[in-house]
Amino acid sequence: MIGLHAQIACILEAVARKPGNVHRLQDFPDLTLVDLLLSAAAIAPEIDRAETRSVGQTVLACIEATRRVVSTNTNLGIVLLFAPMAAGPDIESAMANLTVADCRDVYSAIRLANPGGLGRVPRQDVADEPEVTLLEAMRLASDRDLIARQYATGFEDVIAGAERLRASRGQAPEAAVVELQQFFLRRHPDSLIARKRGLAEAAELQLIVKRGEDPGGWFAAEFPRRNPGAVADLVAASLFRALKEGIISMPLTPPWPPYLP
Repeated sequence: MIGLHAQIACILEAVARKPGNVHRLQDFPDLTLVDLLLSAAAIAPEIDRAETRSVGQTVLACIEATRRVVSTNTNLGIVLLFAPMAAGPDIESAMANLTVADCRDVYSAIRLANPGGLGRVPRQDVADEPEVTLLEAMRLASDRDLIARQYATGFEDVIAGAERLRASRGQAPEAAVVELQQFFLRRHPDSLIARKRGLAEAAELQLIVKRGEDPGGWFAAEFPRRNPGAVADLVAASLFRALKEGIISMPLTPPWPPYLP
C-alpha cells in the first residue's frame, strides 16, 4: 500500500496546475507530464520494499528504476523525501539509523539523476567519496537546499504541509495542491531556483507570493527556467505523508472528490 501512496502522491502533485511547474496543461521542453507519471509508476515497487532496505538503498533503487523509463531527472528530491518516511513508523528512527553507506548510495543516486545546477562544494561534495553519515551530509547542505533541510529539521516542512492538507479537506484535490505550493513558496525561497538562477530571484518569487500577487507573469518571463522544483518536491512529500498517516484517505471520496475539475 505504501508504494501506491507514493505513486498517488506523485500523480496528484504532477497533474495539479501549479504555477511554474509541469502540470496537466503544461510541459517543459525537456520534461513532460508523461515523464512524471512514468516515474511515479517506476518508484512505487521500490518504495514498497523500503522497510526491508536502508534509506540509501531505497533512494538508489528508485533512481535506477526511474532511469529505466525516463532520461531526465524527474524525482530525485521526491525520492530523497519519500525513502525515510517509507522506511519505518517514524522519521526520528529513520534519521537515527542513517549511515555512511546510506550517504554513499545517495551520492551514487544523485550522480545518476544528474540534477541541474549542483556545482561543487568544499566539504562532502557528491562527486567525492563520503566520509560522514547521510544525516551529517544533509546537515551540511541544509542552509542551501530545502530537501536537505528536511533531514536536518526532522521533516519540519513536510509535517507542516501534511497538516495544511488536513485543514484543506473539503477542497478539490487540485485546489488543495495549488494552495500547498503557495504555502511553501511563502515559507521559503525555492532552493532549485536559487541554485540555478540565484537567491535574489528565489527571494523575489517569495515576496510576490507573500504579497498575494499572481506569479504567473514572473514565471512566464523566463519560461521554463524559473521552475520551483524544490517546493514541488515538498508538495509531493506532504501528500505522501498525508496519505500514509490517513490525513487523506483512498479513494479520494469525501473529504476529497475523486476527480480534478
